[in-house]
Amino acid sequence: MTERATVDMWFDPACPWAWITSRWLLEVEKVRPLDIRFNVMSLAVLNQGRDLSADYQRFLEAAWGPVRVCMAAEEAAGPQVLRDLYTALGTRIHLRKYDFGEKLYTEALTEVDLDPALADAAGSTAWDDALRGSHDTGMKPVGLDVGTPVIHAPGPDGSDDKIAFFGPVVTPAPKGEAAGRLWDGVMLVAGTPGFFEIKRTRDLGPVFD
Repeated sequence: MTERATVDMWFDPACPWAWITSRWLLEVEKVRPLDIRFNVMSLAVLNQGRDLSADYQRFLEAAWGPVRVCMAAEEAAGPQVLRDLYTALGTRIHLRKYDFGEKLYTEALTEVDLDPALADAAGSTAWDDALRGSHDTGMKPVGLDVGTPVIHAPGPDGSDDKIAFFGPVVTPAPKGEAAGRLWDGVMLVAGTPGFFEIKRTRDLGPVFD
């Protein structure tokens, strides 16, 4: 029996591309010997100090809410809670089109059997140091000229060296064995020494299905 490996994904609940990648990874988990572990990063932290449009700046200001709630939930119930909480938040944000706010947070927290009062974390800076720590852990191996999602996978033959990368950006999320084949290909290129980038113009927006 092949030993299962742990793969870490860093997400910001507000990012539609990270949401699609996370759904793909959960499909990969079904067809490859992997266990996906979720961690929090922040688009607001990543973009601090950058020259941004007014619309995107407003989006980032609102995006502090869900990542703070995630960090408060992790402190209250442990990191394993992030898998289900991310699903509860992401389903409402990306599929049901909830606005960031108390209704979103309390419903998601209640769904995963957490205290809905944790929604108050959205407006508090109390968890920002922990958030920045989690964010920095995810970003350090890949640099700051990328966004979310970030993935850390075990190195070849169980080595301590991680294979870390941004992406993949894909839509819609592949299912079944197609998800597994994409994982195999991503690991092949990301694990190649000196490989940095493969890209083409994105001509399709996020497809949630």
